[in-house]
Amino acid sequence: MAAEARACTVCAPRLPLGPRPILRVSETARILIASQAPGTRAHESGIPFEDASGARLRDWLGLDRDVFHDESRVAILPQGFCYPGRLPRGGDAPPRPECAPLWQARLLAPMRGLRLILPIGAHAIRYHLGARAKPTLAATVAGFRDYLPRHLPLPHPSWRTLAWAGRNPWFEAEVIPALRAAVAAALREET
Repeated sequence: MAAEARACTVCAPRLPLGPRPILRVSETARILIASQAPGTRAHESGIPFEDASGARLRDWLGLDRDVFHDESRVAILPQGFCYPGRLPRGGDAPPRPECAPLWQARLLAPMRGLRLILPIGAHAIRYHLGARAKPTLAATVAGFRDYLPRHLPLPHPSWRTLAWAGRNPWFEAEVIPALRAAVAAALREET
């Protein structure tokens, strides 16, 4: 199924850089990084989160690069598999709407070993938490305990989050330690 997803061209006419589905899935993965869509660097390299936002995310998780990129332990499944382009006023466009309904359930079904799902950003949070998500991203992230032990919602680790985290000191003080503990516990459960 993953090979089929990596060969997907459904959105090709609407992708500014063409299709290059980027995902990492494994039946043995214990943690799922449920992200939004790859950026331009991921599109160029084929490696998800291999940029400043990835370094920030790895720091939040308390994982080194090798563990983070070991798909047998950490799966990365975005809402949109390909770079969606830019918005007219800056920032990346949202994930293409065709991708998640077509692929998510089929790729998640065999991943029965998942212990922790980390929905990152508003699009992934809405998809994975549905009606349980609170009205805002900040309220959902602040209410992270309501979703444990299965889910722990996070903001996107982009540079924009630095200012957001500064206005919300509870993120560093409460969410990051709980996140690192949940990640470590999920990986300890490996067989």
